Amino acid sequence: MSVLWRWLDKSGVGLLSPLTIILLVIFVVPLLFMFPTSLLLYTPGVGIGSEWTLENYIQIATDSYYHKVILRSIGMAFTVTLATIVIGYPLAYFLARTNSRIRNWLILLVIFPMLLNLVVRSFGWIALLSKNGLINEALISVGIIDVPLKLIFNLTGLIIGMTHIFLPFMVLLVMGAIQNIPDDLEEAAAVLGGNSARVFFSVIFPLSVPGLLSGGILVFILSISALVTPRLLGGPTYKVISTLIFDEFMQLLNWPAGSALAFVLSFIALVVIWLSGVITRRWMEHLI
Repeated sequence: MSVLWRWLDKSGVGLLSPLTIILLVIFVVPLLFMFPTSLLLYTPGVGIGSEWTLENYIQIATDSYYHKVILRSIGMAFTVTLATIVIGYPLAYFLARTNSRIRNWLILLVIFPMLLNLVVRSFGWIALLSKNGLINEALISVGIIDVPLKLIFNLTGLIIGMTHIFLPFMVLLVMGAIQNIPDDLEEAAAVLGGNSARVFFSVIFPLSVPGLLSGGILVFILSISALVTPRLLGGPTYKVISTLIFDEFMQLLNWPAGSALAFVLSFIALVVIWLSGVITRRWMEHLI
């Protein structure tokens, strides 16, 4: 036993044990309990059967409706991630290069929306994007459009709202990556004759890519698994995989189908994390 404790102390595994136990209890154990449910079959009016079957997974793999919802969810999450990168990277770069006193106030403005309840922020976008909302009224008043645009209960409104909600995560992660770049590298590049653009594309951007990928992973997973905002801005008829899982559990009471969809969502998230890890390792090997 003493040998085991010495090995745990030297290897550092003992330090990870509390976090590992928490992750197992909070995430892994509920999934293990839910997995057998996904292998059962629900019959309306009767309930959940007792025979094991892969019918739920087979239906997800073969039904075009599920394909459409899953592809729509992936496309939505990818678009939101891309939008947060396009908007968030310049903002993060500006914050990282701003005077520290001013930066603190600007960071507060960036994270301030996160202090508000998610439902409140989503309802705020409903007021802005609705048929008689502020955006449509402003566009009509200046003569840009004659009839209100459909900006809600579709993909457009969903992307706008979720980009705003998840933008702070991207900004903070990228800003941290840029701030961690040693100033000596930029000064050396400038001494060797590189102008501002050359220094940025040769030094700053390549070294900030890991932070960009980390932000992309976080935003993608939060977007594809979000429930409140897709329900409010997408409406009851515009389905993504998270709202479909909710409906299967809470409205149709089809827990086996909902469990199977939840495992499909978890699989997609794990694949994205794995691919991002591979890309990050290869990028860092390329830089070295």
